[in-house]
Amino acid sequence: MVERNSPLGGLCGNKSEQLCCVSVDKVFDSARDKDCLEDVRVHLCDMAQEIIDKASAVRCKCVEVINTNINIEPVPFNKGFYQVTIRYYFCITLEACVCGGRVQEVKGLAAFDKKIILYGSEKNVSVFTSDPEKNSFCFDEQDLRCNSESTLPTVVVEVASPICLDSKIVERCRKFGNCCMCIDAIPEKIRARFDGNFVDDVGVNNVYVTIGVFSVIRMERRVQLMLPVANFCFPEKDSKPCGNDDPCSIFGKMQFPVSEFYPYADDRCDNKYDNCQQNNRNCCEKNCK
Repeated sequence: MVERNSPLGGLCGNKSEQLCCVSVDKVFDSARDKDCLEDVRVHLCDMAQEIIDKASAVRCKCVEVINTNINIEPVPFNKGFYQVTIRYYFCITLEACVCGGRVQEVKGLAAFDKKIILYGSEKNVSVFTSDPEKNSFCFDEQDLRCNSESTLPTVVVEVASPICLDSKIVERCRKFGNCCMCIDAIPEKIRARFDGNFVDDVGVNNVYVTIGVFSVIRMERRVQLMLPVANFCFPEKDSKPCGNDDPCSIFGKMQFPVSEFYPYADDRCDNKYDNCQQNNRNCCEKNCK
C-alpha cells in the first residue's frame, strides 16, 4: 500500500504537497547543424534518365526530405554516448532544357549519410508495456516474447525545407561527386514515390546537386519526473456556432491585416495602428520602432 504522503504516490490532487508524477520524454542531448551537402548524385528512373541524356542544362526546382533512416550504436569505452547515423532521402525536382528550347520536369532521388555522437545516458532494465487491444491474461504463442524491448534512447530529427544551392550535369565516365547508396539499397516505400524503375550505369549523363540543410537532432529517453501542479486542465472556452450570425458583423470583428500591405510591419504594430488615424501612418511607424 502506497502512503498518501509519499511523493511517489501518484496522487495529483494531494493538497499537502501539490506534486504530480508524470512520464515524459526528457532531452538528454541535442545539436543544431548547418550542413552543406556538396555534389550529391541524383538517382533517376529510366524515363527521367532518357530526358537528362538529351538535356543541355539542368536547374534544380525543388528539394524535399521524404524520409530518413536512423541508426543508433553505443560508443565503445564511453558509457552513455551513442553514435547516430542518419540517412536523408531527398526528392529532387529538376527542370531540364532539351532540344528546341523546351523544358521538361523530372524527379530523382538523392541520399546523404550524416553521423553525430550524442549523450543518452544508460538504462539497464527490461521494459514491457501493456497493449489495450490484447487485454487478456492468456496470450497466444505468437505474442509471447523471450527478449525484452531495447532500452536504447530515441532520436528525433527535425529538418527545415532544404535549399538547393547548385545543380550540374556531368558525364557518367567522369569520377565526380558523392554517392553513398546504390539503387539496390533503395527501400520499397521510397521507390513507390517515383514513376518507373531506377537505373544505374545506364545512359550518358549524371546529375549532381548541392543542398543546404538546417537540422535539429535530439536524443530523448522516457523518464518519470515529479512536477508541481496547480490544478487539472479544464477547457473554459465555449463552442459557439457562427452560422446564424450576420456575415458582415463577423467580418467587422476581424483586425485589419496591416502586415499584408506593409511586409516590414511588426505584429506589435497591428494593435497600435488601430489607435491611430487611418490617414496618418507615421504615428504608428514611430511607435513600432
